[in-house]
Amino acid sequence: MIEDRDRLASSEAREVALACVEAGIEAGHPRTVVREAISLEGDSLRIADAAYDLSDYDEVVVLGGGNAAAHVAAALEAVLGDRIDNGVVVTDDPVETARVTVRRGDHPVPSERGVEGTREVLAAADAADAGTLVLAAITGGGSALMVAPAGDVSLADLQATTDALLASGADIGEINAVRKHLSALKGGRLARRAAPATVVSLVLSDVVGNDLSVIASGPLAPDASTFDEALAVLERYEIDAPDTVTNHLERGAAGEVAETPGPADSAFETVSNRVIADGMTVLEAAREAALERGYEPLVLSSRVRGEARAAATTHVAIAEEIRATETPVSPPAVVLSGGETTVTVRGDGTGGPNQEFATSAALELDTGAETGLETGITAAAVDTDGIDGATDVAGALIDGTTVGGPDAARAALADNDVYPYLESRDGLVRTGPTGTNLNDLRVLVVR
Repeated sequence: MIEDRDRLASSEAREVALACVEAGIEAGHPRTVVREAISLEGDSLRIADAAYDLSDYDEVVVLGGGNAAAHVAAALEAVLGDRIDNGVVVTDDPVETARVTVRRGDHPVPSERGVEGTREVLAAADAADAGTLVLAAITGGGSALMVAPAGDVSLADLQATTDALLASGADIGEINAVRKHLSALKGGRLARRAAPATVVSLVLSDVVGNDLSVIASGPLAPDASTFDEALAVLERYEIDAPDTVTNHLERGAAGEVAETPGPADSAFETVSNRVIADGMTVLEAAREAALERGYEPLVLSSRVRGEARAAATTHVAIAEEIRATETPVSPPAVVLSGGETTVTVRGDGTGGPNQEFATSAALELDTGAETGLETGITAAAVDTDGIDGATDVAGALIDGTTVGGPDAARAALADNDVYPYLESRDGLVRTGPTGTNLNDLRVLVVR
């Protein structure tokens, strides 16, 4: 899974960190979670604790989008075979499927081919009727991949707004509040298009707290956000959005454009959403990997958020406490966390939240080394989809030897240019697309 693994795993602690990363990502792969959550016996399709009699339906259709959507479709085909009639998903990580059409899109910034693929998803939803069972693959990355600009908003306008939001430090909920109100699919609008079909949404969550209205911008979930709130996000982060964007949002706030459907909307009467994997899925597998190697695991939280640099300082402090006082666990130990940190971009470099976390952690460990202390701490931070920010790496692996002098690391952080810095220090972790997207995974190994 990890390129140049042997080179990266140059010590026991590095090997343990990489093993935890691999175990977490594998546990969150659709082939694993779909097999555990879904089964078919005769005409009875069981999804978690619910059962569906396929003889009650005229057709079974698979729809959706996200980083893992094609892998979910392939896993569903492995379970249902020719009981699936057709379908279409949009993804940036395509795999071969027999009955479901896979269309390419782009992530994290939406593209024209994503627009084209999403048109097919909407057309299939429009064609569904009361005799249709829709199995919807909704996964992280769906916000960018399932793109359907609303009204007069163009793709270029949407791209510019998305770029500005991603660079602003806004969290995923704030970003999606804007996205939902610029879309013909997000914010529950796909549910409205698919009604009155029976829809079962199979969700792989990349959102802290598993808020269904935020995951992939909630295409099949009621939306409590408003046009007013979307405008407030643009104002809060001083986003200079194109005129078509602000005009559309202002028209919505004035009641000239229909609001996204809320909980009382009849479109949701035949929709159920089931989270089949999330950040805790990853953490539990990483925890088991640590135990198997003789390390005491400490799971901090699956909901870590905020600035990546601040999170790094806190994580290193906890690891240092374990090493110094054996509190709250005794070493050898592995500290684990999930969630999604952010970066407020002030420079003009290349990087991502996990790379900034790792660089900041390496600086903290280097400071300890300068005082003559052996830190005994190794840290890995990755995005489980294999794409940290808009780069081609999952994240980074560092220890007390990574920095070797703080000036270059501080300069890289100041310019948000940590990718080339970590590359020069042999710290980047490459996985390629992993087939899943369940937020970030941070691993600190304490010897």
